[in-house]
Formats: sequence, structure tokens, C-alpha cells
Amino acid sequence: MFKRLLSAFGVGGPSVDTVLDNPHALPGQVITGQVRIQGGSNDAQIGEVALSLVTRVEMETGDHEFKSTAEFSRVVAQQGVWVPAEQLVVIPFQLVLPWETPITAVGDRFLPGMTVGVCTDLVIAGAPDKGDLDPVHVYPLPSQNAVLDAFGRLGFQFRSADVEMGRLRGVPQQLRFFQELEFFPPPAFAGRVNEVELTFVATPSDLHIVLEADKRGGLFREGRDVYGRFSRPHADAVNYDWVAAVNEWLVRRTSR
Repeated sequence: MFKRLLSAFGVGGPSVDTVLDNPHALPGQVITGQVRIQGGSNDAQIGEVALSLVTRVEMETGDHEFKSTAEFSRVVAQQGVWVPAEQLVVIPFQLVLPWETPITAVGDRFLPGMTVGVCTDLVIAGAPDKGDLDPVHVYPLPSQNAVLDAFGRLGFQFRSADVEMGRLRGVPQQLRFFQELEFFPPPAFAGRVNEVELTFVATPSDLHIVLEADKRGGLFREGRDVYGRFSRPHADAVNYDWVAAVNEWLVRRTSR
């Protein structure tokens, strides 16, 4: 919860807090909360109260990479808000987490560099007053947990995670970015693969995963990337033998 003064009204203006009922959620779930506006010394008129989901993404321009903030869901909680002097105005809201929302935590571990949050924007006299970020901790779906558990049993070691702007082929991607979870390969593949990247693309009914292995080069060949795609309904994915599927894919791709 962050309390800030609405600078557009000057000294003695109202202040605002955004309070999430529960900052822990899964993709596809609904986040609820309240925007609490405390009146200042004078009455105030706010044109619009909007909330959006944002995350940090990596973008490329030519040969340069940089991080930026990407908005991927937005809702107007209320328009034409009158805030009497010294009075508290409470505006409830709800936001649906898209099924492709990046994961920011697994078990009791927060993923370094991963950020998803709710940003509160208030439009005052036609100009937006950008708010602070209230973090949302996004955990894997049960179907995604099954895949991550298989990675652990196979001996993969988590390396890093990021969100990249772009499109993936062969999957029903809705957002304009995707998350990559990067792993060091199991010891048996350490001499043949540099790393393996895992991307989840979930829909209300199915889980799609994209695998990318950075295959090492040799004396007479260059290294290259190899890809794999799997799709299962969520209910089936929970009990699917991901250990066998991922291991078979990695053996087949690295032996070619």
C-alpha cells in the first residue's frame, strides 16, 4: 500500500491509497481491492480512476536492448469522482489476470527481476496522475507446476527469468510479450547444451509450452537453437509424464 498526494491539486490536496485484498494470485484469477481517496482541505473533482496491470519487458532497437514498462490490462473503476474536503471516498475494483501473465514466484521463492503490479491512474483536469506500483505475486498454475516439477526431477537448475517483447510461432499467444524461464541443463547434457528456455502460453482450457535449447557447437559445426512445442489440456497436464516428454525431446534434439 502506497500513500501519495495528488500533486495536481497543490498543497492541501487529496491523497490516495490503493489497497489489494490479496496480492497473491494465479493466472486467470481476479484481483480485487480498493482505491481510497482521502479528501484534503478543499473539495476536489477527479475525472477518472483507472487501474492497469503492468510488467517489465526487454525490448530491442537495432543492436541495443533496454527495459521498459508494458501495460497488459486496464479497467476504469469510476468516472467523475467527487471528493469532498476531509472526506474518505472508497472505490472498489477488480482486475482479471490474463492467462499469460508472467510468473513472479515459485513456491516460497520470488524470481529475480520479475515484476507484475497494479498501477493506479487518476485523470485530473484531462491530465493523468500516474500512481505507484502495488506488486502482485503471481504463482504457477497446477499444470505449470507439473512442468516445473519435472524440470527439477530431471536435474535442471534455474538460471534466470525475463519477459521479452515479441511473438511466438505455433501457440495461441494473446499478449504482445512472453516470459522466458532459463535453466542450466542437467549434468548429462552439460557438454551439449548451454541452456534451456521454457515459455508457458496458457489459455482457459489448455497449457502450451515452448522449449528452446541453446545447442553448443563443436570443432566443425556452429552452435544453434533447437525448439520444441507441447500442448495439453490443463486437467491432463497435471498428471502428464513431463519427465519423459522433456527428456525424450532433449535427447532427440541434441543427438541430431
